[in-house]
Amino acid sequence: MPEAVRAIDLNCDAGEGCGPEAELVAWVTSVNVACGLHAGDPVTARRTVELAAAAGVAVGAHPGFPDREGFGRRALALAPREVADLVAYQVGALWGICRAAGVRLCHVKPHGALYHLAARDDGVAEAVVGAVRAVDPSLLVVAPPGSALVAAAARAGLRAVREGFADRAYAPDGSLLPRHEPGAVIASPGQAAEQACRLARSGAVDTLCVHGDHPHAAAVARAVRTALEAAGFAVRAPGGA
Repeated sequence: MPEAVRAIDLNCDAGEGCGPEAELVAWVTSVNVACGLHAGDPVTARRTVELAAAAGVAVGAHPGFPDREGFGRRALALAPREVADLVAYQVGALWGICRAAGVRLCHVKPHGALYHLAARDDGVAEAVVGAVRAVDPSLLVVAPPGSALVAAAARAGLRAVREGFADRAYAPDGSLLPRHEPGAVIASPGQAAEQACRLARSGAVDTLCVHGDHPHAAAVARAVRTALEAAGFAVRAPGGA
């Protein structure tokens, strides 16, 4: 029998006020829409949802810490109950915007410091997953492979989508290289495409991220999508959303 075609999702963070996104969204299969606390606002969220829907792209919520000055990339000392409230508030808001637009909300991907904290802290991971499940237990949870967030999703009966990064450099231990270090952000479309194919072939990830907050994002996404398809991958949203 012929070998089954392997599928991989290509996602981007959007609605963060980082410039025109239509070209970027055209190359991805999922978007993570900022929910208004780390970035974005209701009008931008609605426009981003409509843009994604017009492109046939799956829509997810991208909740973060209420830290616009730091773009949600600074960890805040919050109790798990406060984290759960923040996530439920943001996911619920985007769920409502999607419903008003006639669009299905498919997944949740925490942003920045919240994402990384939930990846290593069981209490924060449980808070995030509990909030997602309370809003809609059919929502997928995007998380790093082998993380506390993946484990918490499994315990709650939610499906985790394991994520790799096409445009971020990795440290030798498999963690992301901190953004302040040289070379942490990969701006070269060719280099990002090479890394994306390597991650996809590893079988360790189900989705690959291209960040939308740098000027080469659309070019990177185009190169990654083209390379993945040339390598024989079916690029589509998780679950065919």
